[in-house]
Amino acid sequence: MAKGYKTGGRVKGSVNRVTADIKALAQSFGAEAIQTLVSIAQASESDQAKISAVKELLDRGYGKAVQAMEIAGKDGAPAVQIKIVKSEGK
Repeated sequence: MAKGYKTGGRVKGSVNRVTADIKALAQSFGAEAIQTLVSIAQASESDQAKISAVKELLDRGYGKAVQAMEIAGKDGAPAVQIKIVKSEGK
């Protein structure tokens, strides 16, 4: 076997069989879990439980909310400045 050449093993990016099995099992309870969250959101006495249930439903239905992140350099200047210059000749 030449140095730098990998042989055998799983193909890069392939899912581990155990991971795939666990994911499939969890997905089989998906509809029931969603219905439970809906029930909690509608009938719970606790506002915190309602908020948590609604948040989970929205995260699954629409994706998690994007968090804004502001990056700035020294004294509010841009963090990175890229200058593209066209070379002459050659």
